[in-house]
Amino acid sequence: MSTNSLRTPAELPLQLDRAADASLPVQLAAALRDEIDAGRLRPGEGVPATRALASRLGVARGVVVTAYEQLVAEGYLRAEHGRGTAVNPDLGALGGQPRAAFPDPSPNTGDADRATPVGAEEPPLRPPLAPGTPLTDVTERPAWRAAWRDAVRVADRRQPALGDPRLRHEIAEHLRLMRGTSRSVRDVIVTAGAREGLGLLLTALGTTRGNGLVVGVEDPGYPSLRGVAARHGARIVSLPVDADGLRTSALPAAGMLDLVIVTPSHQYPVGGSLPLPRRRELLDWAARTGVIVVEDDYDSELRHSGGPLPALAALDDPLRGSVVTLGTFSSTISPALAAGFLLAPENLRALLEPVRLDLGSPVSSVVQLALADYLASGELRRNIARVRRRHSARRDRISARFAGVPGVRVRPMSGGLHAVLELTAPPGGAGRAGGSGAAATTADRAPGSLAPIEWEAAVVARAAEPAPRFPAGLGVAALGDYWQHRRPDRTAGIVLGMGGPDDAEFADAIERLREVLTPS
Repeated sequence: MSTNSLRTPAELPLQLDRAADASLPVQLAAALRDEIDAGRLRPGEGVPATRALASRLGVARGVVVTAYEQLVAEGYLRAEHGRGTAVNPDLGALGGQPRAAFPDPSPNTGDADRATPVGAEEPPLRPPLAPGTPLTDVTERPAWRAAWRDAVRVADRRQPALGDPRLRHEIAEHLRLMRGTSRSVRDVIVTAGAREGLGLLLTALGTTRGNGLVVGVEDPGYPSLRGVAARHGARIVSLPVDADGLRTSALPAAGMLDLVIVTPSHQYPVGGSLPLPRRRELLDWAARTGVIVVEDDYDSELRHSGGPLPALAALDDPLRGSVVTLGTFSSTISPALAAGFLLAPENLRALLEPVRLDLGSPVSSVVQLALADYLASGELRRNIARVRRRHSARRDRISARFAGVPGVRVRPMSGGLHAVLELTAPPGGAGRAGGSGAAATTADRAPGSLAPIEWEAAVVARAAEPAPRFPAGLGVAALGDYWQHRRPDRTAGIVLGMGGPDDAEFADAIERLREVLTPS
């Protein structure tokens, strides 16, 4: 086996193996990435010039240039004219801990980064069962790295406000293959995610319908999109759901709503898929009332079982329709990508396009070009298949470990990033000593003496406690957090995420949650 070694200015060896399957640029980028992650190359420190490093390794200069460009795209290195290439000074002190390729998302959103407190050197620890965490490790493959490398070479290209034409084409193809839509490229607008897409729509409607929009939301439903509507000054109206999703028979009369937000593929958080008759009833109602239907297609591709029902957009009129579909690549690629799409029929695009042209595109050229290449490679569809298999295995583990636990029912899971455990009758058992405050008082009472909603609060409080294996707690959320109005007769339960790259940690977290739900 032939290898070459080099000691950088920090006296750190780099190894390249010509007999390995991975290409030399991939090996070199990985070696430098490991040195930076381990803290042996620190922020602000220079790396060798490409010619010098190529000479010492005995490789072509293009090998080093390609590796450096990849690390610049990932944010590990920074190249400045006249000053050479150095480790990105904004990385901060890593403390010997591996650095993720992308920052973590916030617990209950699918397309936003969690904010880092001012002065903090590292993002807070991610609890293993926090809802909204995707499986980001499956993306780290050659096609993903190649897409970024190629995009960096043309990073100075200015993109049209509606999005890169090739990316819009690839998104339309992706939706045709994965969601059954057959829509024109013109119907696609590139967004910075579902929330930004909804904000664009609300801004456009505000310029035509005036202030005081009334928005219907599923209850329980997705808090983030509900919050976006409220921030735009909309009045929020709760719409009831059942096990199959939105109750279309209970929709209000004409003139009461301007817009309704629905999650037909996988109702968030209870998990039902809106049956085809209800989908048609919803579209008929929208056509009669003039209400715009926002289809939040947040994790429709992540099915565990069964085939997909057609997207609402696939059933809608592409010229005079009522449906605006919001999509994001946060669940299938990475939340830190901050990229998604909006699909709208021609009549609604007439409202959206002038606003986007005024505001400009919020997604960088590099991101759009890389994403277009990645979609064109077909790797995203293969990646989705890998994610489905991983999530299916985790779903089976949840079903097996909580089957037979007194007072706990695992809701059916046909897909998605999370699971819901309904809490019905708390088990008997001794209370725990210690703790203070209202939440601690509830958690310390004997489980058998609690009502289901009180038990929900107790479980969430106890699951949040640090443990040796889980210093940030488990991160499960109360089902009550997803209700617009917390009725006393609502279902009690907890919502747990099925993401995160560590399968062993996930298995251990499930065991810890089972202990929380079955106190001795």
